[in-house]
Amino acid sequence: MNENASLISFFEEERPRLRAVAYRMLGSLSEAEDAVQEAWIRLNRSDTSDVENLGAWLTTVLSRLCLNMLRSRDNRREDPLDSYVPDPARAQKDVADPEEEALLADAVGVAMLVVLDTLAPPERLAFVLHDMFQVPFDEVGPMLERTPAAVRQLASRARRRVKGNAAAVPAPDLGRQHKVAEAFLAATRSGDFEALVALLHPGVVLHADKMVVPTPEPIFVSGASTVAQGAMAATGRARFTGLALLDGAVGLAMAPQGRLRLVLAFTVTDDDRIAKIEVIAEPARLGGLEVAVLDGAA
Repeated sequence: MNENASLISFFEEERPRLRAVAYRMLGSLSEAEDAVQEAWIRLNRSDTSDVENLGAWLTTVLSRLCLNMLRSRDNRREDPLDSYVPDPARAQKDVADPEEEALLADAVGVAMLVVLDTLAPPERLAFVLHDMFQVPFDEVGPMLERTPAAVRQLASRARRRVKGNAAAVPAPDLGRQHKVAEAFLAATRSGDFEALVALLHPGVVLHADKMVVPTPEPIFVSGASTVAQGAMAATGRARFTGLALLDGAVGLAMAPQGRLRLVLAFTVTDDDRIAKIEVIAEPARLGGLEVAVLDGAA
């Protein structure tokens, strides 16, 4: 009993770190919780008396679980009921709290989650473990059955995707775009209609493709008040929306569960107001965008 209590206590100390790793690997809070639950089951079933670093052992187990889940999201393993080992502190709910997931997405960065979702599973694991959690390449290698040098290359490729290419947009313009996009997101999240109207040019035009609503035809809306009213109706979406580089320019990306669903691209006037908003949700158009993390966020 004392040994089991000690194991539970150790796992609870490790839980926040394991959960953070799993969330970055999977981009979904519910899937991350499932992976952590399975790591607990593996720990509870295993003889770890000869393991020198139990924290590293858990990280390896969890990482391999996440890797398998990434490779086959539609064929996730379900344990039979009679083999279930209760997680000592898992909340009794089947669906992750949307508010908690939104907070996690903010903490990690929506753009980061979107870019991570575009990486091949080995690239994602190498980048998350090494760049985000400082796990040495020689420890990541065995998880992927690759040499440390090969894992270094995987992480390097992932890093280039994360940073993207902002060279096409001058730095001063990026700063202005960042300020405007951040203000738009803040006003939308808080439901501040007046602040949003003030941010929009009086003749602002919004174009949304037919997948946004969806509708039979694309949507065209003009005028600051009209556009602001539409934005206020999308306040719920703003919880899973964050700043991102879209083809080198600053915009907003919406990514519930870490998967890109919609972006907003802005045209900004010289007096830092929004003259045009392009809302894109068509999968083909989203797939053609280069999404990257703003400097300082990676």
